Amino acid sequence: METWQAFIRRKDLEFKKAKPIPMKDIGRAGTHYFEREAWTFMPQSNLKEKVFVIERLKKVHLDGKAVHSKTSLKGSVEYRIGYYMIGKNGNKKGRWTWGQFCPMIPKEDFNKLMKKAAREGTVG
Repeated sequence: METWQAFIRRKDLEFKKAKPIPMKDIGRAGTHYFEREAWTFMPQSNLKEKVFVIERLKKVHLDGKAVHSKTSLKGSVEYRIGYYMIGKNGNKKGRWTWGQFCPMIPKEDFNKLMKKAAREGTVG
């Protein structure tokens, strides 16, 4: 199984090469595209099978229609907080996979993650 250190190194290289990220608009009539400008990874202190990520995303374009017109402004910046975990079921078992729910983060890790992201220039 890949360690969290190896996983972060791999994802960092992958993020550097990434094309714009597509995200469906809530109305499903359009797709927003974002460039990943910066990111910060950090493992959870009490669970090394979970790695948090904060991404700074810049809107590059919209294909189709957006329900909320102000969210489709080219050049706008948004942050995404997510996590990866070692899967426990099905075809994800034993592999790092994107967390499908809102991230839960221990209190002591939240400030540490935000300070790390500020130090690395992802937020601030």
